[in-house]
Amino acid sequence: MNLEWMAWTPVTAGFFITIALILIGMTIWEIKSPCVARRGLLPLITTRGDRLFIGLLGSAYIHLSWVGLTDFPLWIATVISVCFLTALMRWG
Repeated sequence: MNLEWMAWTPVTAGFFITIALILIGMTIWEIKSPCVARRGLLPLITTRGDRLFIGLLGSAYIHLSWVGLTDFPLWIATVISVCFLTALMRWG
């Protein structure tokens, strides 16, 4: 039986470590300062966790669209995604 294993490159490991650190940080933030659901840029009432989930999902779509539709360097999509996530967490 031949099993294919995921290639754990430094970039892949960094991605998963970053996601884990974001989740740990959000957990600590929620314990220290419980959030209140609010309405911001999004047309629905959201909590911090909701905005983080929507932001990460949106960032994934930005990257997939970027890879599928352009030939530009991927770091540009990363900058756009970070700006999107930051704006969503702050004003979303």
